[in-house]
Amino acid sequence: MRKINITAPFHTRLAFVAAIALAVSVHTPAQILQAPSPQPATMMGTVMDGGGDVVPNASIVLQGPAPDDTRHAVTLDNGFFKIADVKPGIPYHIFVNAEGFASWTSSEISLEPGQSFIVTDITLRIATVQTTVSAVLPEELAVQQVKAEEKQRVLGGIIPNFYAVYDRNAVPLSPRLKFELAFKALTDPATIAGFGFNAAIYQMSGYPGYREGTKGYAERLGATFAGGYTNILVGDAILPSLLHQDPRYFYQGTGTTKSRLLHALSTPFITRGDNGRRQINYSQIGGDLASGAIANAYYPSKDRGGWRVISSALIGTGGRMAESVAQEFVFHKHTSRKNLSNSD
Repeated sequence: MRKINITAPFHTRLAFVAAIALAVSVHTPAQILQAPSPQPATMMGTVMDGGGDVVPNASIVLQGPAPDDTRHAVTLDNGFFKIADVKPGIPYHIFVNAEGFASWTSSEISLEPGQSFIVTDITLRIATVQTTVSAVLPEELAVQQVKAEEKQRVLGGIIPNFYAVYDRNAVPLSPRLKFELAFKALTDPATIAGFGFNAAIYQMSGYPGYREGTKGYAERLGATFAGGYTNILVGDAILPSLLHQDPRYFYQGTGTTKSRLLHALSTPFITRGDNGRRQINYSQIGGDLASGAIANAYYPSKDRGGWRVISSALIGTGGRMAESVAQEFVFHKHTSRKNLSNSD
């Protein structure tokens, strides 16, 4: 090695030192670039379901700590996947997703350079299906049923048929709904027209013993309205609310003709209670008797008396029997907007 002559001029020594520094700067980078890079690793595995069958077309995501350090793969028909060129020494997680299965996530995995690592126990479970059940309170269901019943009509959608029930699972009515249904029936144009037609029949028959002519018709019309309103309010709203009975007709629709006929004919005498049990129909019997009793207050004196109350109740009962038979065998075929879920 050449010795530095410390006695040499200053500029000679400076040039020598610069030459040595240049040589170091040239050879050092070359030595760094020649350092070998870590050999990449490989991850692989097979995706299975809970029954031991392979899961093809499953999505595989290899996620490193950096957001952009992500690798993707899809399982083959045999459920196998392979991800090459994985950086060693970096913590990764594997996320597996497949249609119809719950997601699967591995624990942290860090590989050695050149390592081939098999991810085991990749088992997908059937995804849990969350079903939302909307609970409907009986009161809310009853409101919905009454709204549907208020749209029921016969004879081309003209005559109201509000008191027919075609749903065997109908819930009982609250007192408020019983009054609502009664007022709906009383204020319906068809009901009012029916009162006028009934008064006209009374006018032609001369019953009750009011005057003839327009004034007599007006008196009979008033009596008809009073009797009809009393019967419906008392028999279909007030007494059913107090006695907890249902004022509606429950369509049977099944069984022999005889059983259906007996069901219809017995309805004016036997009804369904709010507790679902069959009871004596005190409500409608009481409504017919109340209508006849109140009529004694406004009928002519010659048409009053105890016989008037009894005859009115009998006429009302006979009318209900005829109506029930029509409900069972005729009206159900021609009623619009009814619930047919349980009818024939």
